[in-house]
Amino acid sequence: MTFLQTPGDDDLYRADLDANGYVANYTKLFSLRPNVYSAWAGLNGAIKAGMDLRRYELATFAAARALKSSYCALAHGKVLRDKFFDASRVEAIASGDGPADLDPVDIAVMDFAGKVARNAAGITEADVAVLRDHGLSDEDIFQVILAVGARCFFSTVLDAAGTQPD
Repeated sequence: MTFLQTPGDDDLYRADLDANGYVANYTKLFSLRPNVYSAWAGLNGAIKAGMDLRRYELATFAAARALKSSYCALAHGKVLRDKFFDASRVEAIASGDGPADLDPVDIAVMDFAGKVARNAAGITEADVAVLRDHGLSDEDIFQVILAVGARCFFSTVLDAAGTQPD
């Protein structure tokens, strides 16, 4: 679950119980600071609303994979499977070993997102130019950067607290 002791009951738990029938481990962790969770959820919601959901999920998944965040990679891999791809295609995307049959724009976005997650300070104008060459506007590129930044925060918090995937 997590290295930290969390409340046995919290107002945050109700929404999870209603939606999923269980309380997610990340919800239990954030019950220690519900205002921080609320702020992150608002920020992440604003980021997500500004971009195509498929692109958001691919960028987020790539960031989680680069961060070695099993919790977030599993969660966003599930969204990719449920909404956009079959299980074998998500497996191919996750492993990087098989033919995922993604279009070149998706591959470029995922490559960029992974690089941002691994080493944001190492991003160069050439990295951005690759996305522009694939037709992304500066606003589109910024949206990917924002999605990765939000994922880095969330993944880091979960991993540092030892939060196990549900």
